Amino acid sequence: MVQLTLPKDSKVNKAGKHFPAKKGGKSVRKFKVYRYDPDTDENPRIDTYEVDMTGVSMVLDALIKIKNEIDPTLSFRRSCREGVCGSCAFNINGANTLACTKAMDEIGGGTVTVYPLPHQPVVKDLVTDLSNFYEQHAYIEPFLKAKDAEPENEWRQSQDERAQLDGLYECILCACCSTSCPSYWWNGEKEGNEEEYLGPAALLQAYRWLADSRDQHTNERLDKLEDEFKLYRCHTIMNCAQVCPKHLNPAKAIAEIKKMMVNRPAKKAPAK
Repeated sequence: MVQLTLPKDSKVNKAGKHFPAKKGGKSVRKFKVYRYDPDTDENPRIDTYEVDMTGVSMVLDALIKIKNEIDPTLSFRRSCREGVCGSCAFNINGANTLACTKAMDEIGGGTVTVYPLPHQPVVKDLVTDLSNFYEQHAYIEPFLKAKDAEPENEWRQSQDERAQLDGLYECILCACCSTSCPSYWWNGEKEGNEEEYLGPAALLQAYRWLADSRDQHTNERLDKLEDEFKLYRCHTIMNCAQVCPKHLNPAKAIAEIKKMMVNRPAKKAPAK
């Protein structure tokens, strides 16, 4: 299992609040949850909740039960509960994943730890600020770009051409991969005019459009990625592939982009 770090700039006070289980609980389990409230001074900290696991099958079920029955002040994102929206991405027992698809049976025994996604600014508790992550996704222009006139009906591609997109389009932008990447931790944000590493999620989506037979802006897309930071900070550590809840392989997509960089025609030298 990939062991990850605490959220960026956090010094955790481990002596947080303790919420014992109510009497009569049949199956009780401890959850240690990262807490941070910008409006108070007693944070960040780790609060301990003893949860009656009756009716709880996923980690998200336990978090909802904590909020509904034990501590209504706990903040976290969640939406679809089907592993589609990516909202409930947290660091659970040391690895980034989706709380709604992480079964309690997969975790085994012992205390369950739940932290925000690593190395991101924490807004409150388990909620992180992913503004920069979304800006990087927007930078790669994740939409079809063509030079020919728009066809009357649709842009066509063969079944084989469509199959080239499998393992790329399924990304749900949960940020599990990028926030598990050490290269992204150190190079994922701009400082002044310094360039930034776009990270596994954005580069996976970049290759999704580079691999699309209908897209006609391959060189322009590659030009936007060709500097020493945006693409080449990937060192194939493979944390991204290990933690992806959709079982995708961003590192492989990044390697394919690098191949395209090498194999494309050399640029003409500017006229003197």
